Amino acid sequence: MHHHGYAWVGEKKTFDRESIRRPPGQAPAATSEQEVHDRYREAVAAFPTADLPPIQTAHWLMKPPSLIRGTWEEPKEAGEWLGFQLAEFAPRFASKQDREVTRLALLVQSAVERVTWGGDVSLGHYLKGAVFHSVALVACSPNRAAHDLPCPARQSRA
Repeated sequence: MHHHGYAWVGEKKTFDRESIRRPPGQAPAATSEQEVHDRYREAVAAFPTADLPPIQTAHWLMKPPSLIRGTWEEPKEAGEWLGFQLAEFAPRFASKQDREVTRLALLVQSAVERVTWGGDVSLGHYLKGAVFHSVALVACSPNRAAHDLPCPARQSRA
């Protein structure tokens, strides 16, 4: 098992567009309202390639390998990357509490523990202004929440 790291920074209004943060699923019935059809078409077009964090953390594995920011076999190394991501953006966190060094260290420690047993980690922070920062560590080969999803990095090599 290994873990992939993902990061995203963008406008909160973009992050709030849930239709492109979910896989399309089944096509709506012909009798569904036009709005439902529009959301489905948007998801079909945008979800597979959008760099926007998916609603379900494991669904990062459905995205192109170009969005992977790092891959680690060792949980401690994945945690170090997460710590660097948090440290880089912490001065811009909107909440003073979220910027506290002890809190950030505990988040990283907890993430390493979760990664050790094969779990996923997804963290998000509002930055000053209307900006959101998302960072994730996703277990791969297999993922506990979505064991049927193949490794995106291995798919690209085949």
